[in-house]
Amino acid sequence: KVINMSRNFGHQGSVTCGINNCNGDVAAVIDADLQDPPEAILEMLQLMEKEQANVVYGVRKVRKGENWFKLATAKWFYRLLNKMSDTKFPVDTGDFRIMDRKVINAFNGFKEKNKYVRGLICWMGFKQVPFYYERQERFAGETKYPLKDMLKFAAIGMFYFSKKPLKIATLTGFLAVLVGIFYALFVLFSKIFSHGVVVSGWTSTIILIVFFGGVQLLTIGVLGQYIGNLFDEAKNRPEYIIDEKINF
Repeated sequence: KVINMSRNFGHQGSVTCGINNCNGDVAAVIDADLQDPPEAILEMLQLMEKEQANVVYGVRKVRKGENWFKLATAKWFYRLLNKMSDTKFPVDTGDFRIMDRKVINAFNGFKEKNKYVRGLICWMGFKQVPFYYERQERFAGETKYPLKDMLKFAAIGMFYFSKKPLKIATLTGFLAVLVGIFYALFVLFSKIFSHGVVVSGWTSTIILIVFFGGVQLLTIGVLGQYIGNLFDEAKNRPEYIIDEKINF
C-alpha cells in the first residue's frame, strides 16, 4: 500500500500520515534509507510478544556512516531534552519502533500539529521496552535532513515538551536586573567615596547595553517560539494532504 501526498510535508508529517492510515494490529515506523534493518522488525515483534509490551523502540548501540558532528549533537540533544522536559525520553533512539493497536488508537487521538512523534509515543506511557541493534551505513543516496531541519526538529521537541526555557529566560532576566542594580550601586559608591576620581567612559555603558539587550532578545526569542507554536495550532491546518492512495 502506498500513500502519495500533494507535496513533501516533512518527516514527522509522513510518519503521522502512516500511523493515521494503519488498520493493522501493529504499526512499524522505519525510514526508507535502510540504515535501520527491516529484518529487525521480526525480532522486535518476538520481543513485543515475549514482554507483552505495547511499544518496542530501537536503541542504537552503534551508528555507522555518520560523522562526529551528527553523533555528538544527537547524543547531547537527547540528554539535554531529558534535563529540560518533565517526560523522560530514552536516549540514542529515533523513530524506528513498532507499536500495537492500543498505542495507534491513542496516537490518532492527538490533534496538535507539528508533532514530535517519538516524544508523544513516549509520553503516552503503556509498556515500552528497548530493542538494541547496530545501525548500518546508508544504503544509497544522501541525507535529506540538513542542519536547519535538524535544528527545527530539535526546537519542536524542546518547546513542545518543556516550559523550562520560559523559566530560564525569566531567571536570566532576573539575574540581569540584579547585575544592573549591583553595578549601579558600585558606580554610586565609587562616585561618593572616590570623590569624583572614577574615570567615566564608554566601555561600561556599551557592556551594559549589550548585556541587557542580549537578555531582552533572548527572552523575546523564547517567547516567540511558544507564540509561534500557538499560532500554528490556532490556524488548524492539516498536517498533510493526501493526493492518492494505492491498493487501499
